Amino acid sequence: MSSLSLADKTVLITGAAHRVGAHMARTLHEQGANIVLHYRNSKTAAAELQTTLNNIRDNSVFLVQGDLLDHSQMETIVSIAASQTGQLDVLINNASSFYPTDIGKITEQHWDDLVGTNMKAPFFLAQAASPHLAKQQGCIVNIVDIHADRPLKGHSVYSMAKAGLVMMTKALACDLGPDIRVNAIAPGAILWPENEMDEATKDKIISRTFLKRKGDPGDIAKTALFLIKDATYMSGQILTVDGGRSLNS
Repeated sequence: MSSLSLADKTVLITGAAHRVGAHMARTLHEQGANIVLHYRNSKTAAAELQTTLNNIRDNSVFLVQGDLLDHSQMETIVSIAASQTGQLDVLINNASSFYPTDIGKITEQHWDDLVGTNMKAPFFLAQAASPHLAKQQGCIVNIVDIHADRPLKGHSVYSMAKAGLVMMTKALACDLGPDIRVNAIAPGAILWPENEMDEATKDKIISRTFLKRKGDPGDIAKTALFLIKDATYMSGQILTVDGGRSLNS
């Protein structure tokens, strides 16, 4: 299996200021890639990460702000990203909304937000990016969820949206090949939700993994690196990174 060099490659990561997105940015930057950090409201965190990485390699990290719920901004986000170095090699659809939606209390706003960030925006970003990616024989990596396959109780809209993103990964692999590879990563317990989760719930989740421990954002970053750099004959695949949890009935 051939391996690609990331030197001088340009990677756009959505939702890259914090958490898993920031870890992927650091990992890919370490491999020589130029990084375009997308953020919506986290300007300070994005700028701090940009400064840190540019201190390692000057003029290698760029910022683009955009609201992924605003359809009119998709083309602009991609255009700005591609204009930084004159090319775009990789799109990582990482940005996501996650919160419970109880049946009987779900509003259209909940639907628009969860489906918009987790499925609609990734699709239209991929569509906008595809001409740039095709020129570079590039790739798309979508961050999905193990609950795309087995829904999370109380999170019906989120689970449905991520299931749509899984199908989008496979559909785009069909439609964008052979010039663009499209794959996805399905994380399990990597980082706890930003809203409060009690220790008993955390312990229960960990107990259902075969490795009996929580994962680390680095596990997702290394998987993204593999899909971009080494998985040159993979497309339309979902790599599950969950310590075996999804196998546990």
